[in-house]
Amino acid sequence: MSSRNPSYTNPKPCKHLEDYKLRHGLSGYKSIQKHLKATPHGRTSVEMLNAGVPRCNSCNGFQGRLYLCLICNSVSCLDHTLLHTQSEDGHDLAVDIERAELYCCVCCDQVYDPDFDKVVMSKHNMGVPRDDKHGDESIGERLVKRRRLGLGVAEELVDLKKSKQLVSMRDRRDKSCYPLGLRGLNNLGSTCFMNSVLQALLHAPPFRNYFLSEGHNHEACQRRSGDRLYRYSGDCQCIAHRVFSGLLRSDVTCMTCGSTSTTYDPCVDISVDLDTSNFSPTDIVNKRSKPNENSSISTLLGCLDLFTRQEKLGSEQKLFCETCQEMRDSVKQMSIRRLPLVLCLHIKRFEHSPVRKMSRKIDRYLQFPFSLDMTPYLSSSIVRNRFGNRIFSVEGDESDIITDFEIFAVVTHSGTLESGHYVTYLRLRNRWYKCDDAWITEVDEEIVRASQCYMMFYVQKMLYQKADEDLSSLPLSPRRDAYLPIAGCCERLFK
Repeated sequence: MSSRNPSYTNPKPCKHLEDYKLRHGLSGYKSIQKHLKATPHGRTSVEMLNAGVPRCNSCNGFQGRLYLCLICNSVSCLDHTLLHTQSEDGHDLAVDIERAELYCCVCCDQVYDPDFDKVVMSKHNMGVPRDDKHGDESIGERLVKRRRLGLGVAEELVDLKKSKQLVSMRDRRDKSCYPLGLRGLNNLGSTCFMNSVLQALLHAPPFRNYFLSEGHNHEACQRRSGDRLYRYSGDCQCIAHRVFSGLLRSDVTCMTCGSTSTTYDPCVDISVDLDTSNFSPTDIVNKRSKPNENSSISTLLGCLDLFTRQEKLGSEQKLFCETCQEMRDSVKQMSIRRLPLVLCLHIKRFEHSPVRKMSRKIDRYLQFPFSLDMTPYLSSSIVRNRFGNRIFSVEGDESDIITDFEIFAVVTHSGTLESGHYVTYLRLRNRWYKCDDAWITEVDEEIVRASQCYMMFYVQKMLYQKADEDLSSLPLSPRRDAYLPIAGCCERLFK
């Protein structure tokens, strides 16, 4: 529902919601409005009358999702919502206590009603201070009125301070007006990992524009999905591989004769180890999330350097050398042969101790750039550096390859190796939005930089700038989302 797009059609309500509104109207919505608890960050929940923890009336359980019946105000867990509906005729609609969302107990699914959203949003508006004596007067009108009354300078400064506070509150309320197409995703039960990745995928410019430009052929997609050989071939032309697929190069060099064996492997993401070589043992034991003033910091560039650094294989990993015709010690070096349109980098925030026989998560702060140049990590650069930067032709050396990338999504993880929570930060029109399951809030850039990044999504700078320019200049379409296909960009890439 958006006032900026009057012809936007809301999802069709289920039959049980329609029956409920015909019988009871909006009385149930208004009755729980006084029990809604809103926060400045946009989260809303239902606060029960008793101060204790809400529990299911049937099993007395308090863990998991709890639902408040709109008819009798009874509380049921997810397992007993259907039983309550079957035993009580017409008790089909409930409200998720934790999220203040409508839930149909018969359909076993969330339902959307703009009238319910109005009730919830009005609760947020109640939190904005308002001077009843001034009514609907504007801030400027009140200041002029005070000057005409001959009030002192001190009183005008007090009024100006109040005006700034009101402007600040209005700015905070404006942050609820997000770009069209940016919506939260409900947690269906430990699905925050899926929600966070889906938000990043849905807002990858070339991936998003492909579907919004109606380039997706459903029948052709079904045929390709049924063809197992086609689906797993290295030259798959589906949209996912065309956007995210890259090519890694692995060089294994014999330490005796110097001969090199080269292999290529496709990839849709690159997993890099977290570089902790700059930290002292004390820092690692204390698990400092951020380095102190005397220690160095881990950086994404350091992780990429570690990924493309030569690594001596152990004695148990000796390889058969075709030249020497026997098992030899060797060194291995990774590089990137071909960059994808969207670069997905995964940080390995875990380590295993064979001595202690236990694993743990590395809660280490990682500094990452918003603009990334991948030139040093290409195969052509790595091979030249290996031979002292001598000028010679390298296989697949292309001068027109695009190596400049811009970040557009960051997935973070908080918690331990066994449990935790995933959140995504999206960069849209050079603004950052926090996607925490169903909740969307705008955040400052400093919040993103200080986050504990787990996955980072970069897109080629040309695509990012083109998308940002076109989206900022396009008027809101009455029939389509604000995210429209990029002229001259999507067609060239995906035809």
